Amino acid sequence: MARTMLSTSDNPYNPFTQYNLWSSYDEAICGYYTSSFLARLTALSPEFSEAEMDIAIENAVDDAINTNIHMISPLTGKEVSYVKVVEPK
Repeated sequence: MARTMLSTSDNPYNPFTQYNLWSSYDEAICGYYTSSFLARLTALSPEFSEAEMDIAIENAVDDAINTNIHMISPLTGKEVSYVKVVEPK
């Protein structure tokens, strides 16, 4: 099963391979705080296996996308939505 992360449609960086750039764009530049939002949605337990954690994270990513929250980019003024990013192989 491939791991997934939540990002925004305007973020040009991959959170798996360019996390520092992705996080800087997400938080410092745009103020979205996507990781914090995903953490609030994710039901995790210390008793979960790694596979169960990956499933919980993917479910939370899907929930975030399905809520259809749209934001306005502070850089372009255009509408931004949440997107799922799959870990590259």
